[in-house]
Amino acid sequence: MRITAIGATATAVAVLASPITSTPAPTPATVPAVPAASVVSKPAKAASVHGEARISYIESIHDDIRFTIHAEQTPFTRPMPPTAPEGLPTDARGTLKFSHSRGEVTGWAEATVDCLVTSGRTATLTAVVTKSNVEEPGARLGISVQQGGKGKPDRLGFSWGVVNVDPENVDENGQLVRPQAGSCMAPAPFTTVIKGGYKVVHAEITKSPTQPEPAPPHS
Repeated sequence: MRITAIGATATAVAVLASPITSTPAPTPATVPAVPAASVVSKPAKAASVHGEARISYIESIHDDIRFTIHAEQTPFTRPMPPTAPEGLPTDARGTLKFSHSRGEVTGWAEATVDCLVTSGRTATLTAVVTKSNVEEPGARLGISVQQGGKGKPDRLGFSWGVVNVDPENVDENGQLVRPQAGSCMAPAPFTTVIKGGYKVVHAEITKSPTQPEPAPPHS
């Protein structure tokens, strides 16, 4: 993967209530007890980031660069034996799409999200390319998103262009080759959203399952 300046394109809740009747409310003595086992606990909130936006990138200030992101954390759904047989608390699913248009030329990519971690209004995620005219299938891309507040715009960063450079990693022609991003690795959100935006939902990461104790040796 050579370093490029290509960048990116970026859901009704119904509440049902029982009808009100004139039947008197039962006295405390007649209220049936609810078995503890029948109480349904509220599912834990999942970290997520959704939205689409056009960004302003200093290296391509007049270009049309858009990112569309739909990602949700799904802890321990991507086993990685033998070191992480259950997967990781930052495992995620979703899609990333970007397009970068300059005149009549457009670079684009579609990728599958594999990792997501959040902190407040900020999220970092990675996605593995499935289709593209500028990226190699299988390449992992790192994206950061910061949801703006108090009138400030959203921001976004990506793991190519002015970051993720290894000076000693060059091809046969001496051109820099961009290293692949590790899972959930992305730079700070260094560009500004100028149209559209993102919604970040934060959730603390889940503790990894306890590893079983090794069986004692036979005597």
